[in-house]
Amino acid sequence: MMRILIAEDDLTSRLMLQAVLGKFDYDVSIAKDGEEAWKILQQPDAPRLVVLDRIMPGMDGLTLCRNLRAQHHPEPFYILLLTSKAESNDIVQGLEAGADDYIAKPYDNAELLARIGVGRRVLKLQAEVAARQKLQGVIEMAGAICHELNQPLYVVSGYSEMLLEDLDENDPHAETIRTIKTAVDKIGDLTRKIMHITQYRIKDYLGGRHTIIDIKKSSSS
Repeated sequence: MMRILIAEDDLTSRLMLQAVLGKFDYDVSIAKDGEEAWKILQQPDAPRLVVLDRIMPGMDGLTLCRNLRAQHHPEPFYILLLTSKAESNDIVQGLEAGADDYIAKPYDNAELLARIGVGRRVLKLQAEVAARQKLQGVIEMAGAICHELNQPLYVVSGYSEMLLEDLDENDPHAETIRTIKTAVDKIGDLTRKIMHITQYRIKDYLGGRHTIIDIKKSSSS
């Protein structure tokens, strides 16, 4: 369920918005003015989808937009501005203040829901892009670590091979060294696969409760 904040000083409008959005799979939080909205949006788990009335007592919608954009949140907000003024200059002011979209009052509920739906899709795409970028960073770091690991792995594997050549087949230490070499070679194979990851493939983990990257299917090696 997508969380959304409605900041509207008019009680009737606020309740109508809450009722309409609550029917369409939105978890609605409400604020009666800009200051209350600002406090809500400072919380770590604040809604990322925000509908602001342009004209509110105290901190108005434009000021709230500017303040939010000035913070450079790691998880961006999508801001829809409600305005009773549809003149070009007012629209430009709203967009320049940081609003992503606007809708003029009185608005049609279907159009409002459609515009909010756009914001919902934008936030979802942004989250997916951010997750992939984070994953890419992790993969690059893992590749660097694997590169550093390869040299000592080659050394252990090589010395194990040399020791096996010098030991009699029935020597009690031979089986231990073969076990070490097999394990080291498996780690080496894994590091090579990680260093050749070229695509994003996942698989279920812990009985489907989580997903992890499928190294074998993601690697070109």
